[in-house]
Amino acid sequence: MSRTSDQMELREEDIRKHYAAAASMLEGFDHTPRIAKGKEVASEERSAGIGTRRRFRTTTPGLVTRSTARPEGVQLLARIEAADGDDPLVSPAQASVMGALRRAIAIALAVAENYGEQTGLADLKRANLEGALPADRKTAFSELLTAEALITLHVFGNATAFLLAPHLTEVSVEVGEAEEVLTDNGQLALHGALWELDQDIAAFAGDDARLVATVSAYAEQLMEKAALRAQTAGRLEPFTGASWKVEADEFDIRGFQPAHKARGSVLTMTFKKPHEVVGNHIAKYQAMKLSKMLMAYDFERRLNPFAELGGFIFTFMGDGAPGTGKTTLIQMMAGLIKGYCDNAGFPFRYQNFGIDNIDSYQGKSGQNAKAFVQNVLDPSVIGFGTIDDIDQIAGKRGDRQSSAGQQEVTAVFMEAFAGANTVVRGNCTFGMFSNYPENVDDALRQRAGARFLVDGPQTREDYIDILHLLMGKNHDIPLGEHELYAAQEIKKAVARSFDSHNRPHEEGLMRVYERVGKEIGELDTIAKLGTYLKGIQEADERFTGRAIKNITDAVKVRAMDFELPDEWMEDPDLFLLKDYDTKKGMIAELRQPITIEMVIQEINRYADSEFRYADKSDEVAIETMVREFGRQEEAKRRYLEGKDG
Repeated sequence: MSRTSDQMELREEDIRKHYAAAASMLEGFDHTPRIAKGKEVASEERSAGIGTRRRFRTTTPGLVTRSTARPEGVQLLARIEAADGDDPLVSPAQASVMGALRRAIAIALAVAENYGEQTGLADLKRANLEGALPADRKTAFSELLTAEALITLHVFGNATAFLLAPHLTEVSVEVGEAEEVLTDNGQLALHGALWELDQDIAAFAGDDARLVATVSAYAEQLMEKAALRAQTAGRLEPFTGASWKVEADEFDIRGFQPAHKARGSVLTMTFKKPHEVVGNHIAKYQAMKLSKMLMAYDFERRLNPFAELGGFIFTFMGDGAPGTGKTTLIQMMAGLIKGYCDNAGFPFRYQNFGIDNIDSYQGKSGQNAKAFVQNVLDPSVIGFGTIDDIDQIAGKRGDRQSSAGQQEVTAVFMEAFAGANTVVRGNCTFGMFSNYPENVDDALRQRAGARFLVDGPQTREDYIDILHLLMGKNHDIPLGEHELYAAQEIKKAVARSFDSHNRPHEEGLMRVYERVGKEIGELDTIAKLGTYLKGIQEADERFTGRAIKNITDAVKVRAMDFELPDEWMEDPDLFLLKDYDTKKGMIAELRQPITIEMVIQEINRYADSEFRYADKSDEVAIETMVREFGRQEEAKRRYLEGKDG
C-alpha cells in the first residue's frame, strides 16, 4: 500500500549510517546495572573490559543502600553465538537475530535523531557539551532527553519484534517484566536494554527456537514498559503526532503503537458455502453482510466507511443449542472473507481463542488473550477472531468456580471490546460463540454489539435440505416433491425472521410488551419506545444504557440492510481498490431510512436474548441450589442414622 498523507519516509541512508554504531554496541560495551539484578546463570567471564561478577554487598554502616553494582561486559554477538551449544558456525536463526537487532538499533537511532532535529534537542546537546547550556533551558533539556530515551526504547523493541515475527515458532518463553529501563538519554537507554536482553538470552535461550522467542518476548515487554512510561512523560507530541514508514521492511512507526507483520495466517479449516448453512437465516444473512462490510476497509486511511457511517458490527455473539450450526457458520464466514481477500490481494488473518489458551501460569492467560486481540486488531490486515465456547473460556467475575486464568481473560476481553482505549477501525470483527450464553459474565456478554441466534433447521423444508446435504451423492434415493434449497433463499427467509420480531418471543418480555401497550397504546414515537425500554429495565435491571447502544447500533445495521453487490467483490476495481471517499459515497447511496418497525424489531430481538439468558441463568442457579439442598438433607439423614446406630 502507498503511504498515507501524514506518513513520512524514514530514508534507508538515514538508517544505514547508524549501522556502525549498532554493530559496535552488539560487539561489546560495559554497563553498570542500576535497577535490574543480573540473572543467576552459570557462564564464563566474557567482557569488553571487566568480567561478569556477582554483586558485592557492603557491610559498612551507611553504605548498605548505595548501589555497589560493578560494570558488566555485554557482548551480545558472542552471547547469541553461544546460544546453541558448541557449534562453531552461526546458524541461520542466530544470523537472523543478529541482523534484526542491528537493524532495529539503527532504526531507533535514526528516529531519535529525527526527533532531536525537530525539537531542538540536537542543538541543546551541542551547547551542553560546550558548557554553554543556558540555565533556563536545563529543565527542557532534561525532559527532551527523557522523551528521546522512551522513543529510542520503544522503536527498538517495536522494530525487533516486527523483524523477528516471521521467524517465530510455537515455542514461547516467559522473560518477565523489562526492568532496566533507563531514561537519562537514548544511548544509555539502549545500553540498559541490551544488557537486560543479554541476561535473558543467557538464562532462557538454550537453542535457536528459544533464542528467537526470548528476544521477541523481551522486545514486547520493553515496548509495553516504554509505552506505559510515555503516558506521564512530556514533549512527545512530535513523535506521537507523526508516523514514519521504513519501505524496505514495510515497517510503520505510529507513536507508541506496536506494529505487526502484515501477513495472514494459513487457514486449513474446511470452508462452507452459504447454502450449506441450513436454517439460521438471520445469523447467516448478517454473517454474509459483515464479510462484505470488512472488505470496504481502506488500508491508506485505516478506516472503514461502515465504521464512520454506522452499521459496522465489531463484536457479535452467536448462541444456540449444541448441534445447531455455530461451527458451520464460522467456517462459512471465514471462507467468504478469505475468498474476497484473495481476490483483492488483501492480507487476511483468522485466529481462534480456545480453551488451550488458558494457562495455569499466573498472568499467562491474560497475555495470551491480549496477543490474540492485538493480532486480530492489526490495522494492516483484514481480521476475523472467534472465541468458541466462551462460557468455558471467560469466567464470571465473582464466580468461585472460575480459575484465575479465566478471570484474566474476561478482564482483557472487557477492555478490548468496549474499553476506554477501544478504537473501531472496521478492519476486523470478533465473534463469541456459546451453547450456554447464560454462563457468560453479564457485562462481557453485553459487549457483544449484535446477537446471532443460531437455531439450526426449523421447518420441514430445512430438514429435507439438511438431510439431502449430509447424505452426499453416493445414493440413488429420489428427492421427491421438494425444491432443493429454496427455503434457504436468504432474502425471503430473513424478511420472515425479522417480521417475527414485531412481537416478543420470550414470555417475560411479552408481559412487559402487553402491559406497556395497554398503558400508552401503539409504539409509534420515540417517547413511547423509551417508555417500553424503561418497562424492560424495570423487569430486568441488567438492561442498561449499553443495551440501548447495542440496539441503536443494530438499527443502524438495518439501515445498511443491503449486501454489497457480488460483482464488487469479484472485480476489485469496481469498489475494493477505490479511494476512501469514493467508497464512502457509494455505500451512502445504498443506505435506507430507519423505520419504527426496525426499531421495535431490534428492541425485541435484543431484549428477547437477554430475557432468554436471564431465565436460563436463574433456572440453572435454582436447580443447582435444589440439588445442594437435597444433598444436605441426605447427608444429614445418613449422619443421624449412623449416630443412632
